[in-house]
Amino acid sequence: MSGNALRPADENELREIVRAAIAEKQTLEVRGAGTKRGLGRPVAADAPLDLSRLAGVKTYEPEELVLTAGAATPLAEIERLVAQKGQRLAFEPPDYAPLYGGAAGRQTLAGVVATNLAGSRRISAGAARDHFLGFRAVNGRGETFKAGGQVVKNVTGYDLCKLLAGSYGTLALLTEMTVKVLPVAETEATLALSRLSDEAAMRAMADAMGSAFEVSAAAHLPDGIAASVVYQSDGAATLLRLEGPQPSVEARVEGLRALLRPHGAAERLSPPDSKLAWRALANAEPFTHDLEHPLWRLSVPPTAGAATARAITDGLGGSYFFDWGGGRIWLELNGAPSGAGAAIVRAATAKAGGHAVLVRASEETRRTVAPFDPGAPGLFALSKRVKAGFDPLGLFNPGRMYEGV
Repeated sequence: MSGNALRPADENELREIVRAAIAEKQTLEVRGAGTKRGLGRPVAADAPLDLSRLAGVKTYEPEELVLTAGAATPLAEIERLVAQKGQRLAFEPPDYAPLYGGAAGRQTLAGVVATNLAGSRRISAGAARDHFLGFRAVNGRGETFKAGGQVVKNVTGYDLCKLLAGSYGTLALLTEMTVKVLPVAETEATLALSRLSDEAAMRAMADAMGSAFEVSAAAHLPDGIAASVVYQSDGAATLLRLEGPQPSVEARVEGLRALLRPHGAAERLSPPDSKLAWRALANAEPFTHDLEHPLWRLSVPPTAGAATARAITDGLGGSYFFDWGGGRIWLELNGAPSGAGAAIVRAATAKAGGHAVLVRASEETRRTVAPFDPGAPGLFALSKRVKAGFDPLGLFNPGRMYEGV
């Protein structure tokens, strides 16, 4: 084997490549479109493995709400196809390519699922793993295996889909995937509250999320960020989205407005502005300009969101916004602090009972600062055992998530 990219045409060729790698003890950097290579630790492998030819929709059954496609099928192709039938991937997959200076619209189905991404609808529809029904894959022994199937409810045996989702290509090489699709909502409405402080916005979002009005997404954009997402914004903006049949949405809009009155007057965005705003939030578009600045993605209890963001920016400087009702914080630091500010960021998130992912930093920083928190020693040991079960020689994306794994 050499440093030239290996590009299998099908699953059989892929299996032979893996068997050759086993024989030669050669490691492989697994790639699809490569739009998320900046997410995680830099991979030091003997050869790049390009899976982009394992693409194409195999079957699509709109009546059964399922689609099966090659793992490297462009997500844009899938989204166009299902949109023709009034359907969508309900977890609202984001596109991170512009965060690293890449072009949007190139990511693959496997790339999104392997990183377990989800947009603002995560709080109501779940993450990518919750829509991942089945797959075919090749493991680190050069064996083909499969799990799940073309059914919306799959409860047979151990759920390997959830294990591979979020594994960043370190466990097995996906060749074919089945995902659930759902109908597009008939109506979408977004209410915006203006000029709330972070703390007041957390209270407003908590009131909305705890109501009977079925809010599908809730986000808060402080002053300085809001205008880049909500173009008519005057200061900070707190956004709440409702989706469903038109009569239901209209009734819920009025009910939610009444509920939110103590927090201020809620204005309704136009349908185009609503769609643009939530797409911008999913893709973290406010942070696609200064690509040299470290970018963090924090997960904390919503009640701790405002204090966590303030603790970090008071020490390091930076800007941020909240998604997932305050539980997801996107935070870009000013300049290039030592170690991407990891000590302060992780101390603040740990105090809140959350965790942090370093989404963007230089290669040098990502070699020395763990992008993913390995967690307690017991969890890290479990991760190593799972890796050894699927890929005993450590062939696939060595070190992508954790050093030495």
